[in-house]
Amino acid sequence: MTKDDFETVLNICCEQLTNEARTSGFKLSSDFENRVREVLSNLTKGNTSFEIDFNPHPQAFPDIAMGEYGVEVKFTLADTWRSVANSVLETQRIEEVKHIYIVFGKMGGIPEVRWGEYEKSVIHVRTSHVPRFEVELPSDKAPVKEPLFEQMGIKYDDFRKLDMQDKMKYIRAYARKIHPDGRLWWIEDSSSEEHTTPIQARLYTNLTPQEKTKLRAEAALLCPDIVKSGRSRKKYDDMVLYLLTYHGVLCHQARDLFSAGSVANPQNDDEGGIYIERALKLIEEDMKEAALRMDDALFVEYWGESVPPEKRIERWLEKADAVAKDWIPSKSLFFNKDK
Repeated sequence: MTKDDFETVLNICCEQLTNEARTSGFKLSSDFENRVREVLSNLTKGNTSFEIDFNPHPQAFPDIAMGEYGVEVKFTLADTWRSVANSVLETQRIEEVKHIYIVFGKMGGIPEVRWGEYEKSVIHVRTSHVPRFEVELPSDKAPVKEPLFEQMGIKYDDFRKLDMQDKMKYIRAYARKIHPDGRLWWIEDSSSEEHTTPIQARLYTNLTPQEKTKLRAEAALLCPDIVKSGRSRKKYDDMVLYLLTYHGVLCHQARDLFSAGSVANPQNDDEGGIYIERALKLIEEDMKEAALRMDDALFVEYWGESVPPEKRIERWLEKADAVAKDWIPSKSLFFNKDK
């Protein structure tokens, strides 16, 4: 099968999945990914060179291997064609795959499914627990961005074969190029495969109150360990790193997030109580909004599982109850969580 032939298959696949998205819809990335497998399998069942694995390694890249062709599946409930993608490391790369495509399911706005060539769709690299690519497909709302590998001056197939230290040289050069006047928090040479500092950062204390609330709600949702005892030394670590690595926001005082009186007790009413409990009560609606909006990939990364948006608050309460001391979050928070 030629590339043109395979791309014709992708056209048919995306057209069929768009119709399904606009009728029955998809709520979970796992359901969408499995449906992509089923449709591609049906469309290529006459070709014996394609044997799609319906139970691949959970970290395999790309998600679907079809001989020398591969498909990485992206999914979002938001109205955007941009998403966090795979790790720069590609430790579970399927070597037989030579040509990788993205099939992207967008459920927000007018639901639609599109495909794109992977190399042309990677438009940025950001840090998480390890550096990760970001992908974006062309849309009517934004101009087409220059692919990352063109910006770095190297073909994707050459880049992926480099060791991590050599990959970092290209990423650092890219960081300096896009932020020539910014403060780079991650420019030192290192042989380490993990990086937890961002390309550029803003101070949390300089954000608007609205942005602080939005980010606190996101971070609290992803990191239920914040309800641990005040004596737990590391309970805010994941939150601080989330703000830093995903939003480029540096919070040098974790107390600013939930424990400070200005956050937990803005009315200064001296009623006492557990400050983290009081602080979370004030952002319940923001957390519920975040639960419906945030990318499923974040919950897979931070919780280790995919959870339907409407079930995320309930699951958060289960996780919080398991680690809280001296109080039970589910007895205090989100009494209207199902409304």
